[in-house]
Amino acid sequence: ETAYKAVMKPKEGTILTVARASADKAGELAEANPDMALNDFAAEVLKYTKEALDNTPELLPVLKEAGVVDSGGRGLYEIFRGAAEAIEGREREYSFEVNESHSEVQTGARREAIENADIKFGYCTEFIIKLEKEFNEGTERAFKAYLESVGDSIVCVALDDIVKVHVHTNHPGQVFEKALAYGQLTRMKIDNMREEHNERLFNMGGAKPVEIELKPSEKEEEAEAPAEKKRYGFIAVAAGEGLKEIFKGLGADEVIEGGQTMNPSTDDILKAVDKVNAETVFILPNNSNIILAANQAASLSRDAQAIVLPTKTIPQGITALINFIPDHGTDENIQEMMGALAGVKSGQVTYAVRNTTIDGREVRQGDYMGLGNHSLLSVGQNLGQVAAELAASLMDEDSELITLYYGKEVSADEAQSCLELFEERFPDVEVELQNGGQPVYYYILSVE
Repeated sequence: ETAYKAVMKPKEGTILTVARASADKAGELAEANPDMALNDFAAEVLKYTKEALDNTPELLPVLKEAGVVDSGGRGLYEIFRGAAEAIEGREREYSFEVNESHSEVQTGARREAIENADIKFGYCTEFIIKLEKEFNEGTERAFKAYLESVGDSIVCVALDDIVKVHVHTNHPGQVFEKALAYGQLTRMKIDNMREEHNERLFNMGGAKPVEIELKPSEKEEEAEAPAEKKRYGFIAVAAGEGLKEIFKGLGADEVIEGGQTMNPSTDDILKAVDKVNAETVFILPNNSNIILAANQAASLSRDAQAIVLPTKTIPQGITALINFIPDHGTDENIQEMMGALAGVKSGQVTYAVRNTTIDGREVRQGDYMGLGNHSLLSVGQNLGQVAAELAASLMDEDSELITLYYGKEVSADEAQSCLELFEERFPDVEVELQNGGQPVYYYILSVE
């Protein structure tokens, strides 16, 4: 009941349906047979949950079109399944397998559904209000009405002294301002769904699974003494131990784990700004999806002047740091760093898990793909050759330096062979090799 109440326009065929069906079955069993053994009870509820889950495509056309069940409902079913097995005393060894043929069919269906998607409100906005004023039923209705006037996909749940909010809107800043009337905000997160939509169309099936490092809770984090306040500080966003070390070596005070498929929240960036403890903190998002969250964090920063340099790639972030001069003023440094970004071209090499056509090029499962900022620039079976063709597409007559950052899936020997190939193919250009250790991409290229 709380879940249905939290959603402005509940839809059947979602996790709500699966939860309600499971609860109804549980109540029915408890009333009919209160002495029923707990493991038998759990088994019956689980069976009915599965039936409700399998029926979700019949209730929600977009699921039927894509040939999938509701993902939230599936997640709830897996939680119930784990509980049922625990009640029985069963232990499970965890492994993950992919049915390639089934995955390929589903990927194609998802792509078609995504291509036809109409995104009316572009920013997925999530946050928690720590209440400082009364938030009764009337206040809650008024706040929900406001959210409905500026967006959709609204979830608003009031729990004791906090309110959890989710909304798709074109004006996340306005939503934050409205929410600030009720208390402090935390756990703020904004995602640009239009960019994600376009990237998903472009990269459908193109990214490898990423290992996710679970962060300890705030209570588990050791309190650190604040650093001595200084004039300038830097925050960079990057994934991969090598890239983190590179940014640290160039003067970044804090490196936030994040990047493609791993967007940090506004709150993550705000905490990093506070930790740096500088008068002026430059934020390097290094990914177009993170710029909005960085801007929001900068606008909410109170103790420091936070300035976002809109770096969209790792090479741009590195170039910005290299061109920073501590003795210069803030405005002068901004001008110099932003000016340097124009001379950097970036590319990435990943691979395809299904057959497709992108920018008129035929891509087969297992092919390596060289991606520019907005297009596919090279494709083939040889990783080094694909990287070299990508670099050639990025170069012009003024190019002087190519830097290769190799990822966690590439060995040092393989990277060295790629370096030798580049030196042979581009004899008039300096080529550098760096261990980035990044996920998702075999190589990140910088051409300057």
